[in-house]
Amino acid sequence: MPALASGVSYVDLNFEDRPRVIATVVLQHPSGVALIDPGPSSTLPALREGLAASGIQTSDIRVLLLTHIHLDHAGSTGTLAAENPSLRVFVHEKGAPHMVNPDKLVMSATRLYGDAMERLWGEIRPVPSTAITALKGGERIEAGGRRFDVAYTPGHASHHVSFFNAETGLAFVGDTAGIKLTPDGYVLPATPPPDIDLEAWAASLALIEGWRPDTLFLTHFGPSQPCDAHLAELREHIRLTSDLVQMSLSQDGEDTSREEWFREQLIRELERRSGQDGRAYEAAARFDLNWRGLARYFRKKAATP
Repeated sequence: MPALASGVSYVDLNFEDRPRVIATVVLQHPSGVALIDPGPSSTLPALREGLAASGIQTSDIRVLLLTHIHLDHAGSTGTLAAENPSLRVFVHEKGAPHMVNPDKLVMSATRLYGDAMERLWGEIRPVPSTAITALKGGERIEAGGRRFDVAYTPGHASHHVSFFNAETGLAFVGDTAGIKLTPDGYVLPATPPPDIDLEAWAASLALIEGWRPDTLFLTHFGPSQPCDAHLAELREHIRLTSDLVQMSLSQDGEDTSREEWFREQLIRELERRSGQDGRAYEAAARFDLNWRGLARYFRKKAATP
């Protein structure tokens, strides 16, 4: 497992047999292991293999820190909790009820992913309410021998939190700081429905910036620095994707054609600006869903007096 600091490393979950799509952070300490964003159940074999390479079993896991409850980040939580009744799960208070009863979460995801649900995410089990510690933001918690400041960081999701360890300068930011699949890659905002809120997102980025972290850790994928340059690029690309969606909404036709136009334009911009294959990013953030999240946001805003 690549190391971030003493006792802090991460596992590549090889989502859909692709490297560098989903990463799980591993915090090792004699008191027990903590994971940040354990990923979906479909990638549990890769997680177990990665942990075993460092002599860790799932029974050694004491704590899960969830940046948010989207299935690519937290789908395996119930399965891990069933295997380890002593497991503690830290999650934002808005996401906690959906961990205890995932029916609405599963229904919402099924509307987006249809018949691919099982292949993409695997088993989705409830988490016992007794295992959950609900977070508001502003707390200081301990996990895996480290202290973390917790911040409420909505924008990508209304139940998103980020974790900062001042000792190492590492900020674990889930999807709030976007997607960057390679160290020199394009910083892509992930904007799926239903919770996109650009004003809240801007405030969350300012909060993360206020930590003055040395390194941002992205679930998609891995460490990124320098942080100021990363966040500046993300802000620019939020503006770009927002402009493209607003342009699409002004076009005649159905939403399917608007989605496809947006997808083509975004791939072209991504490839032009970075020289990378834009389609590679779609394993981490489907572009049609990115359009839907921003289109919903702008339509709601236009309908608000």
